[in-house]
Amino acid sequence: MLPSQPGEDTITANLVDLLLHDPDIRRHFHWIEFQYEPLGHTSKGAAFSKGRIDMAVFLDQDRDRYIAYECKRLNERRGAGRRSLAGSYVTAGLSRFVSGQYSEHLPVGCMLGYVLDGDVTYAAKRVRAKILQVRHSVALVLGPAKAVAIDGTMRFQSHHRRKSDGAEIEVRHALLPM
Repeated sequence: MLPSQPGEDTITANLVDLLLHDPDIRRHFHWIEFQYEPLGHTSKGAAFSKGRIDMAVFLDQDRDRYIAYECKRLNERRGAGRRSLAGSYVTAGLSRFVSGQYSEHLPVGCMLGYVLDGDVTYAAKRVRAKILQVRHSVALVLGPAKAVAIDGTMRFQSHHRRKSDGAEIEVRHALLPM
């Protein structure tokens, strides 16, 4: 059982644990990793950490091909009110795909929004508005465009131009009610 205001790492660790124990998930994916740390290389070939991705899904044993999930909390309860946290979702989450820090040279990345008060409609409205507000800094090419909701999970996608190599990346967003 999660605490009433869990941190995103606590939620993600429990999600990864749940997925790793699900026989259907294990049958479809090679591995799911909490806090995956991809390596970059300097111009002289020395390896360095590119940071920690909250969750990575691997379809095979190639550690350079993964589906990255950057996770952020949304709609944090504060007394009688709430803070949307959409700004952090975009500037400290989505921006990592645009910069090439995460999913470099890969066609897709994913954002998971943990909607702490369960109001996914409000959270989606705030996140989409923030993406449009900072469209130039996140190199927005297309979207945000709605996708089909699944079991109360609001979904949409956006396309961005990577600043590192100019290639386009599709980012799939899923807002999970908590």
